Amino acid sequence: MKRFLDLVFSMILLLLLSPILVIVAIGVRLTMGSPVLFRQTRPGKHGHPFELLKFRTMSNATDADGAALPDDQRLGRFGSFLRRSSLDELPELINVIRGEMSLVGPRPLLMEYLPLYNAHQARRHDIRPGITGWAQVKGRNSLGWREKFDLDVWYVDNQSFWLDLRILWMTIGQVFKTSEVNQAGQATMTKFTGNE
Repeated sequence: MKRFLDLVFSMILLLLLSPILVIVAIGVRLTMGSPVLFRQTRPGKHGHPFELLKFRTMSNATDADGAALPDDQRLGRFGSFLRRSSLDELPELINVIRGEMSLVGPRPLLMEYLPLYNAHQARRHDIRPGITGWAQVKGRNSLGWREKFDLDVWYVDNQSFWLDLRILWMTIGQVFKTSEVNQAGQATMTKFTGNE
């Protein structure tokens, strides 16, 4: 049932939001150049890798040695707007249609984190990752890693149709909040380096 609803709702959302997708794509192309989409390998269900799709929010700016500048220097005003509004996440609807993600589930993080999880935290990969999730509506990037993972595992153990509807409803409210988009003092979120 969850997969069926993911497929139906994602197709409807892609159709309804197609004008916004086109406008955002043009905005990214004009402000940051190409490519318009950010593609990165992320772990899916059971840690199996897939290619995550998002709109780019950072430029390709580099220093004199050709190394990428820090996130806060590459994240422009338009990119910040896309992150605050979560519009950068819209291409992930394609990941949902392809069966790599769900509308609701733990956010897919970096492949390099997989060996750093303890057994409890690794359970976040027992289900498909989501565009939004319990941790996102409970604090987003203002949460510490341990708290975020605990919320993810709580969702794995308590997922239901009604909980998904609640999370989707709460997500709408999160879109209009700007206080939890970034971790305090960071342009995005500090990297997870393991459990001490």
